[in-house]
Amino acid sequence: MKKKKTDFESRFWSGQKKHSALPLMDLFFQFYDRAAAKERLSLIIRYAAQKKTRIPEDPSAVFHFYQSMRSFVRAGYNLRKKTGKWELKVRPDKDSMLGRGLLSEKEYHDPVRVFRKAFKEYRPEQFLEFLAEAVHFSLGPFNHAPEGNLICPYLHLVKMIDAAWLIVERASAEK
Repeated sequence: MKKKKTDFESRFWSGQKKHSALPLMDLFFQFYDRAAAKERLSLIIRYAAQKKTRIPEDPSAVFHFYQSMRSFVRAGYNLRKKTGKWELKVRPDKDSMLGRGLLSEKEYHDPVRVFRKAFKEYRPEQFLEFLAEAVHFSLGPFNHAPEGNLICPYLHLVKMIDAAWLIVERASAEK
């Protein structure tokens, strides 16, 4: 019986087809470092919430980021099933705790917990819909702002970026 491969639709933004979550996350961080990804997401959300304003960035760059975040969310959904693989066994020193971003201590020790918690609260389709709506409203001057909660999905996505970065770092350290 053949194993069904998941297509994360990465060929649209990276030119490569990835069927595994970890290589896709690594590819995502080759295009955007952690700080740049979080900053661009924050900028999109900020301009989506403002009425009658348009994001100053090139729309093609915003759309490229949107495509990569769609793949990122799909890969994160696949990654949530992994247990204990990238869990930190030893207690980190104080210096390494500064680089954990928005993650709590438990989430820093087990970054997959972030994905489990996010996808327990929201379905992947809801994250994709949130991203599409945020990009849509950030690219044009509209008279109304997006409906629904912008903050919770945004915070989950920022935490997912931090957790994915930790997972990629720990996986590359294991090699």
